[in-house]
Amino acid sequence: MKGTKLLAALLAATALLGAFSGCGKKQNPQVTLHIKDGGTIVIELYPDKAPNTVKNFLFLVNDGYFNGKKFHRAEPDFVIQGGSPDDAGSGFFPYQYAISGEFAENGFTQNDLSHTRGVISMARTDNPNSADCQFFLCVGDASDSLDGKYAAFGKVIEGMDEVDRIAALPTVSQGQLKYLVDPVVIESAEANTFGVKYGSPAWISTAQ
Repeated sequence: MKGTKLLAALLAATALLGAFSGCGKKQNPQVTLHIKDGGTIVIELYPDKAPNTVKNFLFLVNDGYFNGKKFHRAEPDFVIQGGSPDDAGSGFFPYQYAISGEFAENGFTQNDLSHTRGVISMARTDNPNSADCQFFLCVGDASDSLDGKYAAFGKVIEGMDEVDRIAALPTVSQGQLKYLVDPVVIESAEANTFGVKYGSPAWISTAQ
């Protein structure tokens, strides 16, 4: 009987210790993309790697920007890209702003997230501080060509099968890039910050 009571006490203490160890641990925000005539893609964002990039992406999601936008580009074993304000994938700056590039070659050494399969990162022009709304998801390991050059800021935790499906759709080549014959619509996007307020991003004006 004493042994049983001792075991019960040890189990209770272990459970209590586990509960306390979880206290104060902040859960990373998540974004869910609902794909029209497809599945869902759930992405966990990493504020500790690229804080302003995460704030910017959450702003766009919460503002409804991605609702109805499309994945326009698909490179098998490399990336799928979306979020452009136009269907051609050539648009940037719908809000007349950009954000500073949070990656090593731009002097931001805090971000060591590698562009492995499933990682989300911001697209940009040749200007390192030109990211705003276009993003891409890595289909394969793109670390050799993209690490340190683009701001990775999260990773797909559910729905890589949907990413793979999009990457395998028919494309047409334009120069060195492959564009989807029928761009894939992001029906809606929603964010869950688990009660944490991340605030507004720091923006760079692109207004002429």
